[in-house]
Amino acid sequence: MIEVSGLKKDFHVGEITVHALKGINLEIKQGEFVAIMGTSGSGKSTMLNILGCLDKPTAGQYVLDGVSMGELGKNQLAGLRNNKLGFVFQSYNLLPRTTALENVELPLFYNSKVKAKERKERAIAALEAVGLSDRMYHMPNQLSGGQQQRVAIARSLVNDPVVILADEATGNLDTRTSYEIMSLLQRLNEDGKTIVFVTHEPDIARFTTRNVVFRDGHIIREEMVKDRLNAAEMLKNLPVEED
Repeated sequence: MIEVSGLKKDFHVGEITVHALKGINLEIKQGEFVAIMGTSGSGKSTMLNILGCLDKPTAGQYVLDGVSMGELGKNQLAGLRNNKLGFVFQSYNLLPRTTALENVELPLFYNSKVKAKERKERAIAALEAVGLSDRMYHMPNQLSGGQQQRVAIARSLVNDPVVILADEATGNLDTRTSYEIMSLLQRLNEDGKTIVFVTHEPDIARFTTRNVVFRDGHIIREEMVKDRLNAAEMLKNLPVEED
């Protein structure tokens, strides 16, 4: 699904050149759930931005679903980003004066092939898939942090992307809500979705199937997750919080 070879990314800060990625080679197969890990400044967020076609590498090749990204123009990249990729961010990035349903519909507005009726049907189905059928007409400020993140995940699903890219998607959430989000992502992965999940939290990375660890612009370790945690089971075992 994803094939990266010799990937480099340089940033120029004044007269200084920062080498954020230093020749990355990485393959992610269809149906994997991969955590990209590392401390701040390791290159993991730069890597995610390139995988999401939000930034271009300085050198190297990135092939997504059989298509080389380096050969596409700006408009082609925008179309591919909207049709093949789903994004989930730490800060949710929901429009504040727009209902959950309208937020989820948003990516489909850029797809001229999808008419209004189908757009609404697909958005409703995506919200049902994340367990928010009873919150469709709520505004973001009427939703908890976990519910807002579920709306963001529904929005990432509405175009039926080939890959979901998540950037610290549990970073602002408490333990119980984090487990709820990871349980949802595990279920989506079991249904066949390929997920790339950036995190600096080792305990969250144990919910994925493979960990790729970055340091100083290099991949220093790749490993399959042994004794993978089941988020749904861990939720059952959390103590009940009293009001």
